[in-house]
Amino acid sequence: VEDRPKPALQSPGDAIVLVRADGPAPGRVGIVTGGGSGHLPLFLGYVGVGLCSGVAVGNVFSSPSAEQILRATRAVDGGAGVVYLYGNYGGDVLNFDIAAEMAADEGIKTETVVVADDVASAPLAHQADRRGVAGMVMAYKVAGAAAERGDALDAVASAARSLLESTRTMGVGLSPTILPALGKPTFELGEGEMEIGIGIHGERGVRRTELATADAIADELFSAVVEELSLQPADRVSVMVNGMGATPLEELYIVYRRVAERLEGMEVSVHRADIGEFATSLEMSGASLTISKLDDQAIELLDAPASSPFFRR
Repeated sequence: VEDRPKPALQSPGDAIVLVRADGPAPGRVGIVTGGGSGHLPLFLGYVGVGLCSGVAVGNVFSSPSAEQILRATRAVDGGAGVVYLYGNYGGDVLNFDIAAEMAADEGIKTETVVVADDVASAPLAHQADRRGVAGMVMAYKVAGAAAERGDALDAVASAARSLLESTRTMGVGLSPTILPALGKPTFELGEGEMEIGIGIHGERGVRRTELATADAIADELFSAVVEELSLQPADRVSVMVNGMGATPLEELYIVYRRVAERLEGMEVSVHRADIGEFATSLEMSGASLTISKLDDQAIELLDAPASSPFFRR
């Protein structure tokens, strides 16, 4: 049992805000994230030492309100400002922008970093339109480590942006998400079919095809992700194989085995590998692959200690 303060949960009505119990710390930059429910351990699972300072969570697949985000901002601000770090979805962008304006009126400085790592959701020429998916977790890690060591507001935001510039993700769905409010799947898959390029809200992908072997699926995800990273021999990367909510861990390791083989064939070294459920979509079967090309700064920040209920270093 760790001798650390536990996160503090504030939940008037349906408005969930979770913050670190040891904050705000004078001089330490706060990091606030948020989004809809249905993605556990995203977002609630990443509040802790060396990660996020606070989180605001909305209903299933719905943005938290600007008021929730502002409450989290106030609770974590130690005078050094707050980084808003979240995925690129319309409701989230709108409400975080409103919260930033309200925080500024109260004298709290904020910097915004929007995660847009999903290669399937828009072409590279329109990268700013892409969805934010599992790469968000890697951004939490580097931003949290930078804040923990005492970096200034702009430096914390810059560390996250730098990693995200070299981070790409793509996913595959083997069964759809069923929204509780609707009671029906977000899309239909026939027997022996899979959906390439799905999103974490159950969005349909870019292509439907016959179910393939694990190696073939891994190859397709790998090719799409690596194409934009321009990896060269001796490069270092981090790899995340993420389950979408109902995929056995053993199957995720099978996917990673193939990804590791492909990287070894390119003479690219895996500095860190994370295999498990990090950003889910309720009970969807499937997986996503995230690869980040690393420099020395990113490696230092990724290797720094971190502790939350679902992520540790």
